[in-house]
Amino acid sequence: MSAPASALPSPVRVTRLEALQPRMREWRYSWYLLKRSKLAMVGLGIVLFYVLLAILAPVIAPAPSGARDPYEMQPDFANELLPPGGAHPLGTSTGGIDLFYGIVWGARISMAMGLSVVAVGVVVGLVLGVVAGYYGGWIDELLLRITDVFLALPLLILAMAVAIALERSLGSITLALIATWWPPYVRLVRGQALLVREQQFVEAARASGASDAHIMWRHILPNSFAPVVVQLTLDIGVVVLVAASLAFLGFSGTNTFTTEWGSLVSIGQRYVAGGQWWTVTFPGLAIFGFVLGFNLLGDGLRDILDPRLRK
Repeated sequence: MSAPASALPSPVRVTRLEALQPRMREWRYSWYLLKRSKLAMVGLGIVLFYVLLAILAPVIAPAPSGARDPYEMQPDFANELLPPGGAHPLGTSTGGIDLFYGIVWGARISMAMGLSVVAVGVVVGLVLGVVAGYYGGWIDELLLRITDVFLALPLLILAMAVAIALERSLGSITLALIATWWPPYVRLVRGQALLVREQQFVEAARASGASDAHIMWRHILPNSFAPVVVQLTLDIGVVVLVAASLAFLGFSGTNTFTTEWGSLVSIGQRYVAGGQWWTVTFPGLAIFGFVLGFNLLGDGLRDILDPRLRK
């Protein structure tokens, strides 16, 4: 005789908050590990400094009244090549352009350029890498051969070729870097997908009738993202360094009074021999600090997200 329905144990219902508890514990533990790394915290502090500098640029260095574009500095030939101090805390460069103004607004350009290039590279790399790693076969071979064509060429040379084909401007530099930055992410994500697709939870999802799109989106992609986070953090600084190199070589356009850091170094380097050291020192330090901050933060995240070091 079967037991009455009221006597049967009711199924355990897990709320959404309870389901998130394990993940929240992992986040708290990750923050604990990050705080233990002094260099990672220094890197995080530097990154936050540049983020605030970019956000608060109109407050820290207001654009001159009547300025057509705040990213194009107004020349003031009467105050050309002034040393740091007074109304110009970091001095002036050729044409009397204020270096403090250029560096503050340059933080916006560098942050936007780094984030946009890396974001597009990550999205393209995730899609192509997961598809290649999950399906394998001729799809994997086709995507890898296309990726290898881009990886076979030096990144800077390829970016220069793309920038030359376009109109010389900061937008062209950004597009050139976007076109060349995705292949390493394809390789990285594909390698992770090859490992994850053989795990038992993926086999269980496949046996339960889950579609390929569901398995790739809900199982393979989340478990392949940890090394991508580390790589993208490191790459933001590298993107700004490469972009500054291209701007230094003249790919940012004919306007020499732009707030891009590489352009500031380019127009100031001719005056260093004459004793005007500040014309390249402060823009160079801005680039150095930006790259250093993201590198330190990326190294800290690598230690935290690596399962072999995490425990």
